Amino acid sequence: MASEDEGSGRSPLRIVKRSLSIHGHRTSISLEDAFWNRLRRIASARRKSVSAVVTEIDDARGEGNLSSAIRVAVLEFLDQ
Repeated sequence: MASEDEGSGRSPLRIVKRSLSIHGHRTSISLEDAFWNRLRRIASARRKSVSAVVTEIDDARGEGNLSSAIRVAVLEFLDQ
């Protein structure tokens, strides 16, 4: 299976911390590169910003960590 980062010298497992706005508040989220890449694809497919998609995920999650909720949402999107 080819990696999205193949040839880029970056590992898809590398943790990347990014800042986003959720409901007007800045927050930092740490995810593996592979999840950031898929999250950008999901946002593009929905014609939304990554922040808008993460806000939807945040609104839908119950208890638990936002990074974990994002990973689960990405996996669920892939199953569609």
